[in-house]
Amino acid sequence: MKKPGRFRAFGADEEHDPMSGLVNLFDVAMVFAVALMVAFVIQSRMTEFLTAEDATFVKNAGKPDMEIIVKKDNKVTRYKSDKNTRGSGKGQRVGIAYRLESGEVIYVPEGEAQ
Repeated sequence: MKKPGRFRAFGADEEHDPMSGLVNLFDVAMVFAVALMVAFVIQSRMTEFLTAEDATFVKNAGKPDMEIIVKKDNKVTRYKSDKNTRGSGKGQRVGIAYRLESGEVIYVPEGEAQ
């Protein structure tokens, strides 16, 4: 009777497939990739975009590179501010806004201001 070899994977065992270990590594890599994607979504605080509800997300609020991301009816739209055109362009004055001591803002149309 023959004694089993020390390295069975390298022996003459015909039933052993050396690629079976590689398949298991692929499965582990896929699970790791999915876990990284889930962690990224949770870390970026954008889990609202995974639900069916409408959501709005503001990045860099009040800064020149501000971006608004809106999800409505399962469609995601991104609005980016243009750093060079802030407050420029042609337009018409339509009224005056006043901030009260309480912090409330009141808008008065142009024809009624006086």
